[in-house]
Order: sequence, then structure tokens, then C-alpha cells
Amino acid sequence: MLRRSVLTAALALALLPAVAVAEERTITVASTTSTLDSGLFGHILPIFEAKTGIKVRVVAQGTGQALDTGRRGDADVVFVHARAQELKFVEEGFATKRLPVMYNDFVIVGPAADPAGIAGSKDVAAALKTIAEKKVPFVSRGDKSGTHLAEVALWKVAGLDLAAIRGEWYREVGQGMGAALNTAGAMGAYTLSDRATWIAFKNKGDLKIAVEGDKRLFNQYGVMLVNPAKFPTVKVADGQAFIDWLVSAEGQGVISTYQIEGKQLFFPNAGDPNA
Repeated sequence: MLRRSVLTAALALALLPAVAVAEERTITVASTTSTLDSGLFGHILPIFEAKTGIKVRVVAQGTGQALDTGRRGDADVVFVHARAQELKFVEEGFATKRLPVMYNDFVIVGPAADPAGIAGSKDVAAALKTIAEKKVPFVSRGDKSGTHLAEVALWKVAGLDLAAIRGEWYREVGQGMGAALNTAGAMGAYTLSDRATWIAFKNKGDLKIAVEGDKRLFNQYGVMLVNPAKFPTVKVADGQAFIDWLVSAEGQGVISTYQIEGKQLFFPNAGDPNA
């Protein structure tokens, strides 16, 4: 009897880790690098996890890559910043709904010496025209991220055919915002950055904001649950719980309190029908 009791107890103990793992609630969120690099996730996720018991695994990528991760069914939630691409994601059936969450803006940063003479401008189109005309070095992420897509669109707004005018002065790094900023600093070049990553960036060196305040630099973020009809592995309840919290009064309030050096990085606007 003693031996049987010992074996029974040992078997029960052996099963405990498996049960614990099975009961752990975890979702995967494919998101733009700015939400991670800015420190936003480090601010909001502990609060969400403590409230719900749901652990969030973040896959930080450029927006294009994050959407492709969703298209493969390798994420439960996609949280990015390229509205046209997000709506296309819904139209393709990879999500059934897109919800706005928050916004900030983009800025053009460049060397303090300002070789293009654009510092203080609030006209992003004019600034880009000047950079192109003077062939002053410009660093592009070149990675199909939300920031890269915004940059390409801004060249078009400026009436410039980037494919026709680009030369040695225009350099694509094919990497994230941090790498682009580091390259711009090393080259004495300009680049487009989301403001949140810029504020959080530690290695600013000689770089300064040159252009800001143009309404065309607006930067909207949206969130989507990956469609479980396409991918039955999607954790619908827990993924939706994360989305519901992000757009709730509590989640929006937590987002609004995230600051660095007294500067608010993101501005919640869930429920805005035009966002």
C-alpha cells in the first residue's frame, strides 16, 4: 500500500507542470516596432496581464511584416500603423474588423547643422523637395514598415517620383527605426521617424527635429483580431479581451499616461469613426 501511495503521489507531481502549462493563457501580438521600442508595451502590458491573467507575447516587426505574420496565422492580434494596409487586411478576410486605438505623428530629424536648410519648417512636402534638389543624404527604413510606407507616400505628396530621383544620397537600410536613426546620425543624414520612437531613442547624438507639425505627418494606430474562420488556432476569447481592454476607458487611460521626460507619446482615440 505504501508503495502504491508513493507511486500515485509521484505521478500526480509529474503531471502538475503539464497542467500548469495547459492552463497558462498566452496570446501572440504582431505589432509595429514603435510600440515596443518606445516602451509603450512595457508600460501597458503588466497592467493588462495583472488584470486578466493573460500573458502577451509581442512579435515586433515592421507593419508590413506584422500583417504578413497575421496572414500566416502566426499571431492572434495585429496592432500596427498603416491604415490603408490594415483595411486591405480586413478586405482580404484576414480580420473582420479594424479598431482605431491611438495616434501620434511623424517627424523629420536631421543633423543640427541642417545642410538642407529645412529646420523649423512645418511643410513636409517642401522640405522633401529641398532635400531631393540639394541631394542631401536621406536614410529610409526601406522595410515596408508603417513608417516606410508613410515616407513613400510623402514623397508622392511632394510631387516627386522617388524611383526616378533617388541616387547615392538616398539610402535604404532595410531595418527598424533604431537602425535608421543610428545610420542617419553616422551619415549626417535626414530620416523620417515616428515621434514616440524618437523621444525614447537614447543615441540621438547630433540629430535634431527639423520638420514637425504638418497635418500630413499624422500617424494612426489600429488593432485587429486575426480571423479564426481562416485560422482555428487563433485564441479568440483572449485575443478579443486584449483588444477590448485597449479600446476601453481603462486601456485608453493607461495609454494616455505613458510619458518620457514629461512628454506624452501616444494619444488615445478609440471610437473615432474617422481614424
